[in-house]
Amino acid sequence: MEINFNGKRTLVTGASQGIGRELVKKLVACGAKVIAVARNKELLEKLQKELPSIDIFAADLADWRRTEEVLAQIGDIDLLVNNAALAILGPLTEAKEEDVDRIIAINVKAVINISKYVVNNLLARKVPGTIVNISSQASVAGLNNHTLYCATKGAVDAFTRAAALEYGKYGIRFNNVNPTVILTDMGKLGWSDPKIAAPLLERIPLRRFGEVDEVVNAVIFLLSDMSSMTTGSNLYVDGGFVAV
Repeated sequence: MEINFNGKRTLVTGASQGIGRELVKKLVACGAKVIAVARNKELLEKLQKELPSIDIFAADLADWRRTEEVLAQIGDIDLLVNNAALAILGPLTEAKEEDVDRIIAINVKAVINISKYVVNNLLARKVPGTIVNISSQASVAGLNNHTLYCATKGAVDAFTRAAALEYGKYGIRFNNVNPTVILTDMGKLGWSDPKIAAPLLERIPLRRFGEVDEVVNAVIFLLSDMSSMTTGSNLYVDGGFVAV
């Protein structure tokens, strides 16, 4: 299945590490002109040394106005992947206002802000486009100590459905990819202890966590014309977790 994004300007947030970093590499290999956005400028510069064709912009997406300033410099966008996310874990009884504000700012407000820009740009040019949001199995299933995270990912799913309905008539598609635990460097660190991992693995029919390339491939599919009749959907990369 050959997918070609030649001529497509593609924005990826949270691009400096993990899923975002590997996605940028895959998009470049598929011919896309990639604009990589993340908070860590040093990691972005390192990525650009590997991939000189990409453009990089450092920004804290929790800052609505700073994000707007960066977007104004980026120009036209055909494809968007809202990958940047934050996980603040712990009991609901210990949640702090600043934690709630921060996780909503990154996981929900930034998705809305950046999607708004891209949709306006597509409408102004009267061209179709595709937006993929990285959600989570936590959007539809409760996870212990994930109350804030679950709330934000549920919001992402709802936003995607509504936006798909609103802008489908313009040829603009919105979809989610909803992974389970993915074995990024951070994922390996957090889930390497068998005592921590075992209870969740028991709930996954495939009895394993996901690999980064499995999420990347799902995103590439949804960005491409191979999924041209798919919008407003969740693509679960969860080993069957939500099917149980």
